[in-house]
Parts: sequence; structure tokens; C-alpha cells
Amino acid sequence: MGMKNSRWLSLLVLCTGFLLIVVDMTIVNVALPSIQRDLGFTQSGLAWVINAYLIAFGGLLLLAGRVGDLVGRKRVFLAGLALFTAASLLCGLSFSQPMLIAARFIQGIGGAVSSAVILAMIVTLFPEPVERAKAFGIFSFVASAGAVVGLIAGGLITQSVSWHWIFFVNLPLGIVTALLAARLLEPDRGIGIRQGADILGAVMVTAALMLGVYTIVQTSDYGLVSVRTAVLGAVTMVLLVAFVVRQARGRNPILPLRLFRSRKVTGSNVVQALMSTSFLGFFFVCSLDFQRVQGYGPMAIGLAFLPVAVVMALFSIRFSALLIGRFGAGRMLVAGQAVALVALAMVAVGPTHANYLVHMLVPLALLGLGGGLTFPALTMIAMEDVSPMDAGLASGLLNTTGQVGGAFGLAVLATLAGAYSVDMLRGGADTVQALAGGYHFAWLVSAGVVVATLGVAAWLLRSNRVEQMETAAAEAEAAA
Repeated sequence: MGMKNSRWLSLLVLCTGFLLIVVDMTIVNVALPSIQRDLGFTQSGLAWVINAYLIAFGGLLLLAGRVGDLVGRKRVFLAGLALFTAASLLCGLSFSQPMLIAARFIQGIGGAVSSAVILAMIVTLFPEPVERAKAFGIFSFVASAGAVVGLIAGGLITQSVSWHWIFFVNLPLGIVTALLAARLLEPDRGIGIRQGADILGAVMVTAALMLGVYTIVQTSDYGLVSVRTAVLGAVTMVLLVAFVVRQARGRNPILPLRLFRSRKVTGSNVVQALMSTSFLGFFFVCSLDFQRVQGYGPMAIGLAFLPVAVVMALFSIRFSALLIGRFGAGRMLVAGQAVALVALAMVAVGPTHANYLVHMLVPLALLGLGGGLTFPALTMIAMEDVSPMDAGLASGLLNTTGQVGGAFGLAVLATLAGAYSVDMLRGGADTVQALAGGYHFAWLVSAGVVVATLGVAAWLLRSNRVEQMETAAAEAEAAA
């Protein structure tokens, strides 16, 4: 019994570490106007408070996951947590623009290093499928609810104290989490640094991912179809192709291409990239709609998203594991995306000035249901075929596709929404109508992305069934 309790306590520690990182991604958004006022940022300069974190985080996840496999995941998790907490102190103490941007970059490195190995550690802690589904449900809830917690906490702290304290609150939480992690998490031995020390490959993929995320986040200033974006995108692609060639030929690849022979790994990462676009796109656009069209303040925006967190909590923690055990992860993935499609369609066709109770409450609750069914199921599928020695890498890969897919999706949706709003203004619409029109168009595109996600999920489900039939036929033949 003690052993069982210690596993769930270990999960709690891992989830708390991840909660710090997820909350930090949204808590800063609410404080941006105050940071701009205090440190004298320009509008484009202010974007770097977010972008510096995103570039380091998105660029290093894959490398951090592999390092966890090589030197031990507990060690990597603790190192990342320590770096994240120290960087939070630097962020809070920042008195100039360069200091805050540099501290946010270091914070992104710490966030990537600690979060890259978490899924792999959960896989090791819970080898039994039903318990693993429940553990992934709790993790998925933390990942999603953290964003809402960040919005509410950001509004509360910025309004009542100052923006510096949105970073200082990480100190006691980070220290306590690190102490508990050092005590509760089982020590693990990595497969050894000699088994995968492809330094050049690591530099290539990190540079490619960082440049890729940088290119995406800069599109808000330069546009998706500018010469600058095209050149940087081309360099990113060249780096990625060179990296793949090296992985195919190298002796100790950092990303063994054998991982992609599994349809589950390949398909689930495509689904993750598409899903991140639709879900993150929804929250980003919805925050803007609540603020600029509906006239909500920071606290009201955070509270408006509560139905998503509450419903997602209920299903992630209570029902998802039971449903996955009964119907299978593939079917739950499809069901969750179908529910998300309904939610996005409802907001896309809603009125400009929405009554929250009439027009927004049900879609938000449905989106929470869709997420609560989808995320645990997808994580289970992604990690199902992976050997223990590659679990950290697969965990980092899933996080990377989510981050890069989400960043790219946000850039595309923001560009489309902006272009649509400009067209409406030229056609004689007032500012609020034009903004709302752009946001509704972005939701419609998000719904289209969910349709594509459903297509990939259906293929994944079908291929799993074919594999099961082939395995059963081979077993029957062997028995005969």
C-alpha cells in the first residue's frame, strides 16, 4: 500500500513541477501592460518577454528528453526545476529590458529541461494501462488547467501587488517541489552518455527548432509571406533535413528514426501538432475577444475560462481512465475531437456581442469535455509502443510537436484574423465588428483544423485495428 501511495505522491510532485511551468506561460500575458509601463518596452519589444521563453522552451525539449534517457530522468528534472526557479528570481528582480528578456530565456531553458522528461517518468511509474490512463488524465488536467490558473493568478497578483510578484511566487513553490522530488522520486540510471552523445546532431536540431520558433513568432511583425520569413523558414528546413540525414546515417543518433516506424508515435505527434493549433488558438483568440469585443477585465477573463478547467478536471481525473479502459484510447481520442469540433462551430457562428451564459458557457464546457477525453488518450497512444530506453525522447518529442505546432498555429490564426478584420474595415464595418469578424473567422479555421485532426485520428484507429488483426493472425499461425 505504501509503495502505491508513494507512486501517486511522485505523480503529484511531477504535476506540481509542470504546473509551475504551464502557469508561467499564461500568467505573464496578463501582466504585459504593467511590464511595458514600468520598463518602457515598445510594442514589438514587449513581445520578446513571451518569445524569449518560447524559443528556448520549444528549441530544447527534444534534446532535454534525450539527455534524460542518457543520464537519468530524476537528475534532469531536478536540474531543470532548479534553473527555472533561479531564473524566476532574476525575472522578478529585473529592472531593465535586457535583464528581463535574458532571464525569461533562461527560464525557458529550465522549463524545457524539467518538463521534457515528465511523461517518461509517469510511464515508468505506472506500467499498468488503467492506472497509467488515470495518471495521464491527472497530468493532462494540470497541463490544461494551469493555463486558466495563470490567467486568474496573473490578474489577481498584478492588480493587488505588482508584476514582479508573478515571478517571485515561483520561488517557494519551486524550492518545495524540488525538495519533495529529491526525496520522493525513485533514482534512475540512464543508458549512459556514450550511448547517444551525438553533439553535432543535438546542435543541429536545437538550432533548427529555435530558429523555427523564432521565425514563427516574428511573423506578427513581418508577416507570414514576407521575404524574411521565407529565408528564415528555408534555413530552418535545411537544418532539419541535414539533421534527419545525420540521424539516418549516424552511429548514436539523438533522435533514432526507428521511433517513427510506429504508426502510433508518428500519428499521435501529427495529432498533437494539429490539436495544439486548435486548442491554443481558441484560448488566444477567445482572450482577445473577451477583452476587445466583450470588454472584460483581466480577472473576468480568467473566471470566464473556468468551465473549461472544471469540466476538464472532472473528466481527466474521474472518467477518462474508465472510458479509455472500456472503449480504448483511439475511440476516446476521436470522441474528444468530435466534441471539440461542436464547441468551435458554436462559437464561430455566435453573435458579435455574446451573452456569456447563452452563447459561451456551453461551448467552453464542451471544449473542456473534448480536452478531458482527448489529451489522456493521445498521451497513452503516443507512449504505448515506446521502449523504456526511448521514453524520455518520445516524451520530449510529443511536447515539442505541441509547442511548435501551437506556435505555428497561433501565428497563422492571428494573421488570418487580422487580414479578415482589415477586409471588414475596408468594407465599412466599425472596429468592434471588424475585430469580432476576424476572431469568428479564426474559430472557423480552428474547426477546420479539428476536422483534419479527426481524419488523422481515424487513420490511427484503423491502422491500430489492422495491426491487432495481423498480430492475432500471426499468433494463431504460430499456435497451429
